[in-house]
Amino acid sequence: MSKGRLEAFSDGVFAILITIMVLELKAPAGTDLRALRAIAPTLGAYVLSFVLLGIYWNNHHHMLHATDRINGAVLWANLHLLFWLSLVTFATSWMGEHPADALPTAAYGTVLLLAGFAYRIVQITLIRAQGPNSRLQHAVGADVKGKLSLVLYVAAIPLAFVRSWIADALYVTVALIWLVPDRRIEAQFGEAPER
Repeated sequence: MSKGRLEAFSDGVFAILITIMVLELKAPAGTDLRALRAIAPTLGAYVLSFVLLGIYWNNHHHMLHATDRINGAVLWANLHLLFWLSLVTFATSWMGEHPADALPTAAYGTVLLLAGFAYRIVQITLIRAQGPNSRLQHAVGADVKGKLSLVLYVAAIPLAFVRSWIADALYVTVALIWLVPDRRIEAQFGEAPER
C-alpha cells in the first residue's frame, strides 16, 4: 500500500483545521487596545492550538517519511488521530470564549490528551507495519517527549478545576517541549546531526 494518499489526505485535513480555526477568529468590536484586550483569550487559544496542530503536522510528516509501507490498521489509526485533531477547533473556540472556566479548559485538555493517545497509536501501528527493527522504531526509541506530554495533559485536566491558568500553563509547556525540534527521525536518515 502506498503512503502517498495517506500523506496527501492528512495534509489536507491539517490545512482545513487551521483554516477553520482562523475563520472562528472575530475582529475586535472597537479600534483601541481595550477592544483588542477583550479578544486576547480567544487569540491566545488560537495561537496555542495553531502551534500544537503545527507540531502534530510536522511530526506526522517526519514519522511517515521514516516509513516504507502502510496497511489498513495504519489507515484507521491515522483517521482516529485526525478525528481527535478535528475537535481541537471546537475546543479552542470554547476555551477561548470562556478562558477562566474549568469545564472548557478541561475539555480542551481532554481533546489534546486523546489526540496524543491517537498519535501514539499511529506510531505503534506504523512501527508494526515496518517490522521490529525498523528505522522508525530506532528513531522513536523510548519516546520520552510523547509520554511526558500525555502525563502533563492528564495532570492538567483535573487542575483546570482548581485554577484554569494552571492547566493552560501545562498546555503551553507541552507546546514548548515540542517546539525544540525532535531530530530523532532526521538523525536516523542522516539528515541532521543527532542531539
